[in-house]
Amino acid sequence: MNNVVLISSVVLMSVFVSAAFGFWRITQQPFYRPGMVSTARNLRFPLAPPVQTGDPDYWQVEPDIQLCHFSRGGGRNVLVIHGGPGTPFREPISALEPLTGDYRFHYYDQRGCGKSTRPINRFTSPNTYRNMSGLDRTLGLGAQIADIERIRRILGDEKLILIGHSWGGFMASLYAAEFPEHVEALILVSPATTLVMPLKEPDFYAVARARLKLDQRAEYDAFMADYWDIKTLFSRSEADLAALNARFAERYIMPLEKDIAVKRGETGGWMTWAMYISMGRRHDYRAALKKVGAPVLVLYGESDLLSEAATRQYAASFPNAGFAVIKNAGHFSFEQQPEQFTKLMADYLHVK
Repeated sequence: MNNVVLISSVVLMSVFVSAAFGFWRITQQPFYRPGMVSTARNLRFPLAPPVQTGDPDYWQVEPDIQLCHFSRGGGRNVLVIHGGPGTPFREPISALEPLTGDYRFHYYDQRGCGKSTRPINRFTSPNTYRNMSGLDRTLGLGAQIADIERIRRILGDEKLILIGHSWGGFMASLYAAEFPEHVEALILVSPATTLVMPLKEPDFYAVARARLKLDQRAEYDAFMADYWDIKTLFSRSEADLAALNARFAERYIMPLEKDIAVKRGETGGWMTWAMYISMGRRHDYRAALKKVGAPVLVLYGESDLLSEAATRQYAASFPNAGFAVIKNAGHFSFEQQPEQFTKLMADYLHVK
């Protein structure tokens, strides 16, 4: 009898270890790899957008996905890609307003956040891998990059000028790697330091913790333990996760930034996690950027929470890139030092 119990225990332990290793492995490996979107792999629908509804406030990018958008200015189209992930602009960037005589800046809420379609509320399957795969396919990097290409086609431009802030800079870079022939220029403002993971230096979350007051750190640690609890992730709803993401930004990140006035749209829930799952915890996307011949400008605020060394990896990876540091600014340099930001943009875009 004891032998039977022992054997059963060993078998159960083996199953547990195998399952744990398998789960660890799938959270490490990226679902998204450069080249998947341009070859239409792992997409729910084709890259060609459906017929537009005629609603001036929405782009129809898939039969069941609409993207809320607005624009400011006239002239050459420029697509602005917000960060977060999942934190859209509700108002135009004030530092871009002096350039609206030459350019028309288009702002949009990425799928899964703001006023755009949120296609997932809850998961009902107990299969974690199936849920992760479905989340990636519906709201992950590939889906978001495909939307940029669909927007290009809707706008009717052969080539896009892209401005990406934070996570949006990361996405704009991956779009350029997928469709280098359709990119005229890239401006990356404090792009997310996720080109290579894991980072060699302390990551964003560790730097944010270090800047908190000592009496805030225990609360921060408890919050982050709950935030990263993958075991309970798929028991939560869109509203649960949106509230969690909003609390993280409002309580721990925004108080560390100064002179921020721009209004932001409703935070995403599942789309934020879709992004994390898409890129996994181990990847290196730098080689994919080598094929991008368009000019690239990388802007960095000298007091940014993000690592300057990791940010410089963008400038080092693109063949035709420049790097500029904005003094007395953090992650939101366009709000904190608008005059510096406007001048750099005007010089780069050759605005008279």
